[in-house]
Amino acid sequence: MRRPEQLAELIREEVSQIVGYELDDPRVEAVVVTDVRVSENLRDASVYVTAAGTEGEKAAALKALQHAAPYVRRQLSILLNLKYTPELHFVRDTVEESATRVEELLSGLELEKQGRQSPPEEASEERRNDE
Repeated sequence: MRRPEQLAELIREEVSQIVGYELDDPRVEAVVVTDVRVSENLRDASVYVTAAGTEGEKAAALKALQHAAPYVRRQLSILLNLKYTPELHFVRDTVEESATRVEELLSGLELEKQGRQSPPEEASEERRNDE
């Protein structure tokens, strides 16, 4: 594993702990850190998060995390003992939301497809009666 990926995994674990147990902001209670990507020069880290709730609650959670970023970075510097702690950029992870939406669309198409098809037994009897 390359150094940025190793550091990303360490940061993901520690940020999850900090957000989950050290931040007292109620807006970040339902936040889950899903991924971290560190730049090649190890100076910046994008922290991908998901949050439960309405769109407004998700936006508020992301804003709270951005506000807490300096504190989280300081805690990381203490825990990881790095020469330079990356600048943290919290990003909303929409992959799970997109996957859920695609699943809903596919389910809807399947139901629509089943609704259009007549039952096979009735269709074959209708053909026999026409002959």
